[in-house]
Amino acid sequence: MTTPDLRATITGLFTGQIKQHWPGKAPSAIHKIRAGGPVSVGPLGFDGDAQADLTVHGGAEKAVHHYATDHYAFWQSKGMIPPGTQPAAFGENIATFGMDETTLCIGDILTAGTAILQISQGRQPCWKLNAHTHQDTMAAWFQKTGWTGWYYRVLQPGVITQGDQITLSDRPCPGWTVARVTQARLTRQITTDDAAQLADLPELAPGWRAAFAKMARGDRAEDTSARLGQT
Repeated sequence: MTTPDLRATITGLFTGQIKQHWPGKAPSAIHKIRAGGPVSVGPLGFDGDAQADLTVHGGAEKAVHHYATDHYAFWQSKGMIPPGTQPAAFGENIATFGMDETTLCIGDILTAGTAILQISQGRQPCWKLNAHTHQDTMAAWFQKTGWTGWYYRVLQPGVITQGDQITLSDRPCPGWTVARVTQARLTRQITTDDAAQLADLPELAPGWRAAFAKMARGDRAEDTSARLGQT
């Protein structure tokens, strides 16, 4: 199967440090600032970027988060973010127009600058999105729409600069769009056969493969209230 000609210009690169943003709550590095120049990326993400809770953020399978700025107009129309809001309103590391969860697939390999990245999974939104955007239902809205962005593992470290093209170079799993897999993971609405296929998909992050293995066995119970800030 021919790999689609899919590319976009990187309009922003963002990094953040761990800070105490909200009294009485856990610290976070969700607040990102725009990089002023080239950014080096290695197996654990961008130089100068951090994650506060490594049990749920960061690591090799969630080294870099990419969010489609294409969605910002929708969030503004819903009053979830103010008019004129600029990336990285959702804590993303990479911002682009022209590619999103429906046009990309799990396992897609993309070149960005001198780095090579591979899509490993979607994002499971959490209460920190609510706190960061001052919207108590932001994480729930992310989950409802499936517009969560996606994570990369780094296949080849390199340097990325705002203005670089990010280009699809290989698509090993054309049937599994990020939108399809993320919706299945977040809603747990998936056939047993599809869950079993995803559990065995080597390009998918191990944590998500384990979750789909449970679904394939008929175990679909999952309490998301704490993650979504609904407790």
